[in-house]
Amino acid sequence: MLKKRDDFEDILEERRTSSDLRYALRCYTPALYKGVTPCHSGLLKSMVLQSDQLTYVIRQISKETGKATADVQEEASAILEEMAHSLQLNTVRFFAFSLCKVFKTLFKSICEHPVVLLPSHRSYMDFLLMSYLLFTYDLSLPVIAAGMDFMGMKVIGEMLRMSGAFFIRRSFGGDQLYWTVFSEYVRTMLKIGYAPVEFFLEGTRSRTAKSLTPKLGLLNIAMDPFLKGEVYDVHVVPVSISYERILEETLYARELLGIPKPKESTSGLFKARKVLSEDYGSIHVYFGQPVSVRNTSPRGGEDVQSFVSDSAYKLVRLQEENMVLKPWVLLASLLLQNHHQNQNHQDQNQDQGMAVDQLTEQALWLRDVSRQYGAFLHWPDHIPPSEVVSSSLSLHGGLVRLCEGRVHLAVEQGPSSPGEALSPVTPEEELLNRAVVLLSCASYRNQALHVFLRPALLASALHTAASTQKHEVFNIFSFLRNIFSNEFILCPGATVQDFEEACFLLVKTGVLQVTQHEVLVTEADTELCPSSPTCWIPSSKDTSLRYTEVLSSDLQKNSLAALLRLGAVQKIKGADHETLKVDKVMVNSLEDTLGNGRWMDSAHWLQQILFISAVLEAVTFTYNMKEREAISSSKISD
Repeated sequence: MLKKRDDFEDILEERRTSSDLRYALRCYTPALYKGVTPCHSGLLKSMVLQSDQLTYVIRQISKETGKATADVQEEASAILEEMAHSLQLNTVRFFAFSLCKVFKTLFKSICEHPVVLLPSHRSYMDFLLMSYLLFTYDLSLPVIAAGMDFMGMKVIGEMLRMSGAFFIRRSFGGDQLYWTVFSEYVRTMLKIGYAPVEFFLEGTRSRTAKSLTPKLGLLNIAMDPFLKGEVYDVHVVPVSISYERILEETLYARELLGIPKPKESTSGLFKARKVLSEDYGSIHVYFGQPVSVRNTSPRGGEDVQSFVSDSAYKLVRLQEENMVLKPWVLLASLLLQNHHQNQNHQDQNQDQGMAVDQLTEQALWLRDVSRQYGAFLHWPDHIPPSEVVSSSLSLHGGLVRLCEGRVHLAVEQGPSSPGEALSPVTPEEELLNRAVVLLSCASYRNQALHVFLRPALLASALHTAASTQKHEVFNIFSFLRNIFSNEFILCPGATVQDFEEACFLLVKTGVLQVTQHEVLVTEADTELCPSSPTCWIPSSKDTSLRYTEVLSSDLQKNSLAALLRLGAVQKIKGADHETLKVDKVMVNSLEDTLGNGRWMDSAHWLQQILFISAVLEAVTFTYNMKEREAISSSKISD
């Protein structure tokens, strides 16, 4: 049941029974922007190079550096040539033909909701999907901001350029000329209505399936033409792309464990053809309501930069709210919790895993709770629950094993068939394999975190606060929210709204009673009591999970950022290195706040922060900026 948003359309249905070649060669007549005369990409480049802003910057750089104006102009032209797209419909038609065959092989269905580009970023497939959908519906093809990594792929890089990709560096540093060329290129396309501009607010793919803190640079540029009065309005559209199974699930887990990402290459692309033999379930693409910059922009003397930042957080949250959660998200959450509780509490001779019936029963309970909390859940109610669970387990067979009616996470090496001998593995390989499975499962669990986050923070605050007084509970809630602000999308300045939302949801489900001065736990539903499964989602009660997920480089980075923000760690810059200095007084204060005897064991993520702070407390270390992740990992393992 998808509530009011259940009108998804399977756009592959027709492709399965008709000619892919005919589809790719069909007449393509997209609606043009009002009053816009289409121009060639070469004319677009000329308009950028002749823009007043770029001309001014070229003259300034010439004065400051002593270079001839013509030389700086030539440098700007070279930057633009490296960056710019060269959109050609014939190349788009080739991709349309190829992607039809790939998508029909990989995915059961691709679902699209009618409307019109700020997509979420969970996979390399994202920008291919967007262009494929727009081509299918005769909508203007977007020009897409892509990383320079793709430009280096032989043949494929140029084909991507001809499909609308324009390439930008990961970091501009202090290169004023590059920044000006880039910003003028994007602004010019928006001003003349050349094409929709597509980019990822998060900047990079999320390896954990949690939304990343938005990057403001491109959004700032996109809003700039309106803010400067050059266009009447700019509309931004949050797009949520949800994968039932992510192609890169194992790759992401290995990256989080410090294994370098394979370099993008054409040969690597062809070697990856083996994925075509596997089933990756469904994809849901949800186009949110366009957000008018004109209607939401600040009036008078309000801070424009704050407006851009607030807008970015709100747009990412809209992406989260429209993510479609599949049954496996709930199953992975339950299996992770059960696995680690077993590891911590049962003796080694006791059977592990979950009975299929028990897993199904708990999944149905969690399904109902998720819906009460407003989750966009795609659970087919017309299919028996046992079949839904069985289908999900089958699709994710690489992460689970079914044995004698019980479901286990595939963390132990076992033979693929009865009687097959086990190949020997080292303890390091065993730990790596185990961590890959657990982090892969965690990435699916993470897809539901935004649904439970605020109620979980409130439940945790209730356990930590010395009384039920509303102001005291709110202060603890605010403190926890501050700690988690790198881990989750929490809009700056929205603490009161988040607290009220959490109260509303827990009152709605009968867990709390909120008066003018107090927040009280009721006895109406003991299963939803803050000390039980409501709060498992950002956390777990066991130590096994804690030390497995602390290996994640993302968690280490976010934990360190929280400690820096709270003043528990200070960053001291040297000539060629940085030193992290621990403030023991502040660390002790944090431990007093969180470890006062009332803090619930299930606060997994905060335990990671305290774990890392304990490591930092023991040693102040110096590290080179390029090696900081490796050094951080070695300190943790020590």
